[in-house]
Amino acid sequence: MPSGPVRAVRAVRGAIQLDVDERDHVLSSTRELVTAVMEANDLTTDDVISIVFTATPDVHSEFPAVAARELGMGDVPLMCTQELDIAGAMPRVIRLMAHVTTPLTRQEITHVYLRGAAALRRDLAQ
Repeated sequence: MPSGPVRAVRAVRGAIQLDVDERDHVLSSTRELVTAVMEANDLTTDDVISIVFTATPDVHSEFPAVAARELGMGDVPLMCTQELDIAGAMPRVIRLMAHVTTPLTRQEITHVYLRGAAALRRDLAQ
């Protein structure tokens, strides 16, 4: 029987607002977001069950999942989808929800909102 902290499945959220919809910027910004989520929650790639990425309808230049693959998540199930097109919503936003195993409680999870996306969840933004 393994000893050590009890691990649970948790969902970690995050978002980042892009300056422009250009491939290199989408990839570097998504890598920044994924890295920040991993570091803030002391996660390794082995802890990640899956990640769902969403992008606002004005992001066309690249799939955010490509950036996660570039970070070594080649065997992690990744999915991209389009965010709802809501009038007045913040433009050029990539969001993620990562499903992970962690000893952290739900209250100890750190959700990461970067750049302009911090305005989406001021209660959670660091």
